[in-house]
Amino acid sequence: MSPNPTAPASLFPKLAFRPFAALKETFAGGYSRSDLRADLLAGAVVGVVALPLSMALAIASGVPPQHGLYTAIVAGGLIALLGGSRVQVSGPTAAFVVILAPISAQFGLGGLLLATLMAGLMLIAMGVTRFGRLIQFIPHPVTIGFTAGIGVVIATLQLKDLFGLSIASMPDHYVDRVATIGRALPTTRITDVGVGLLTLAILLFWPRLTKKVPAPLVALAFAGLGCALLERFVPGFDVATIRERFSYPSGGELVPGIPQLPPLFVLPWTLPSGDGAPLGLDWHVISILLPKAFAIAMLGAIESLLSAVVADGMTGTQHDPDAELIAQGVGNVAAPFFGGIAATGAIARTATNVRAGARSPIAAIVHSLIVLASVLVLAPWLGYLPMAALAALLLLVAWNMSEVKHVVHSIKTSPKSDVLVLLACFVLTVLFDMVIAVSWGVALASLLFMRRMIEITEAKLVEEEHPILREKLPPEIAYYEIAGPLFFGAAQKAMSALHTVHDRARVVVLDLHSVPVIDSTGRVNLESALGRLRRDGLKVVLAGVRPQPRQVLAQAGIVERPGELWISASVPDGLARARQWIA
Repeated sequence: MSPNPTAPASLFPKLAFRPFAALKETFAGGYSRSDLRADLLAGAVVGVVALPLSMALAIASGVPPQHGLYTAIVAGGLIALLGGSRVQVSGPTAAFVVILAPISAQFGLGGLLLATLMAGLMLIAMGVTRFGRLIQFIPHPVTIGFTAGIGVVIATLQLKDLFGLSIASMPDHYVDRVATIGRALPTTRITDVGVGLLTLAILLFWPRLTKKVPAPLVALAFAGLGCALLERFVPGFDVATIRERFSYPSGGELVPGIPQLPPLFVLPWTLPSGDGAPLGLDWHVISILLPKAFAIAMLGAIESLLSAVVADGMTGTQHDPDAELIAQGVGNVAAPFFGGIAATGAIARTATNVRAGARSPIAAIVHSLIVLASVLVLAPWLGYLPMAALAALLLLVAWNMSEVKHVVHSIKTSPKSDVLVLLACFVLTVLFDMVIAVSWGVALASLLFMRRMIEITEAKLVEEEHPILREKLPPEIAYYEIAGPLFFGAAQKAMSALHTVHDRARVVVLDLHSVPVIDSTGRVNLESALGRLRRDGLKVVLAGVRPQPRQVLAQAGIVERPGELWISASVPDGLARARQWIA
């Protein structure tokens, strides 16, 4: 047989690849000078907000603060340029902390960047194969359950810096972390506590005064400047700062603080692993990091598409989920080569972008340029930011992320099965990790969904008057109405009603007009019931068969047999055929 020259081409329309999707739509709809001014202003506002957040999230993930800044610069700009959402802002997010911190602790900076690179390749594959639209099938209780759990874990991790505790290393498991923090409470430093609480108070109350100037800018600037002055003029005053905690090599020696340099190219696998030696690149390393990369990719996909949905709701636009996933993948592939960690759509920064008047992806690109300019100009001063102030900022982020009011409302108003899924995801996220929580949550939600379908799927003998019957059926016709999808679990329950047919019946009519779908298990159960009825000498009419069930039956060889089986798309026609058979 000669090859079909058109066969390969038929595969490509099934793949999704629309780079610059949001940017093209923006310019196709018209882009004016006023739009540019709005994007420049919005980008500047979000850049100011992203500056301290990027550093704080990098520190919480176990790496020096500049790597968070590099993520916002490289990944944030690339994703905005290539993505499918007009106003989404991407960068390091709080949701990643619970995944990235254990990776950096075990595999070092090199392992974290390599895992991010691998996750980026997975995200590209998800987008190209149109995986983006499948994210919507993750149940809402699963999403809010693991999100609230992540918020609790992040808040717990900030207690160390908020109280200035002396802890050499933080354990991987949540219960051990809490125990370690409890044992370290006697080392609390009152100065760090004061700085953290003051920063938190400014973050909470400043938006009530004005929203024109971002609260993080005011709070952290006040904390940094105030602590620098107090250390200079008040003897004995001391708080932990970025300069004291982090340093970088320059000219053969370690310099405290953040390098005043743009992101520079580096091969991720040449960076240190957990033991300080270069990570290296071989199959063993890749196989160990593969599950970690999958976790990053899954969370990145969920978080970015959730953020894009939020942006759509605020702006009335519609994003391209597959283009967005591809852009997220490209950003996460490129960022590790410049020292950037994992990035995804940031809901809080996206909302800030929209409120500041963003019109297009140019605002998010400007946000990346603002962060870059801040690194080149302000790096020496950023080192004076207190660790307790950054912890207070992340504590507020964790609280907002947890959405306590929404969780409580869901628990009060949702069905018990949804509450069970929510609480299970919350507990599993806190005690184990997000991947386990989502996997078990989706599995549990699926089982509960199947149980609901089983409850609504039934087959009943119609003995009294029925709306579809114009006249009473003769006793020789047994009329069964089957309602609900016939899939595994539900099919057995529905077909069990056909085990006994009254003695006077000569024809059995199965009304399938309320059966929208049949899977292989439902088909086998129906086929078994038909065989049993045939062995009992009964004729069968399948009435009201819809297109999908008809196709499944035809593929299984269940076709009309004269005088034995009649298949009709119309219930009245099927009943008429039954009357003819007994006439």
